[in-house]
Amino acid sequence: MKEIIRVAMADLGVARAPTVLMTIGLGSCVGVTLYDPVAKLGGMAHIMLPYQRMGSVNGKPGKYADRAITILLQELISRGAVKQRLEAKLAGGAQMFASKGAEASEILKVGQRNVEAARRILGEIGVRIVAADTGGYHGRTIELATETGALRIKTIAHGEKFI
Repeated sequence: MKEIIRVAMADLGVARAPTVLMTIGLGSCVGVTLYDPVAKLGGMAHIMLPYQRMGSVNGKPGKYADRAITILLQELISRGAVKQRLEAKLAGGAQMFASKGAEASEILKVGQRNVEAARRILGEIGVRIVAADTGGYHGRTIELATETGALRIKTIAHGEKFI
C-alpha cells in the first residue's frame, strides 16, 4: 500500500515516488500540482484565494495562489526538482453558489479568479500547464501519483478521470 499524504485546505505538500498526494473538498478552491518526471517528485497546493493582500496575516502557506505556488516551487527545487522539467496540472475552481444579479455574480466567482491567478502565476514563473479540469458547478477530490504524474480527479456526480 502506497503512503498517502493529505494536503489540507490552504496548505501544501511535497513528496517523492511512490507516495500519493491527495486533497479533498476542492469547490471554488483550486488544486495546483507541480511534477518533475525525472526526479519523480511532486507537489500539491490547495489554494483558497488568488492573491495575498498587503498587510494581511500570512496564515497557512497554501491559502493564496501567489504565495503557495512560489513556496511549492522553492520546496521542489530544494529537494532536487529542475524548474524546466516541471509540469503543472490544475483542478477545481468551481462556481459553487448560485447568484442573482451581475454584482453578486462577480463577487461569487472566486473559483474562476483562483484559476486565472494560478494560470497567470505559473506563466510568470515559466512552468507550463499540461492539463486542467476546472470550472463547472461541482466539487472535486484529487490525487497526484508521484510515480507517474497522473492526476486522478474524483467527483460525486461526474465520476472519475485522470489527467
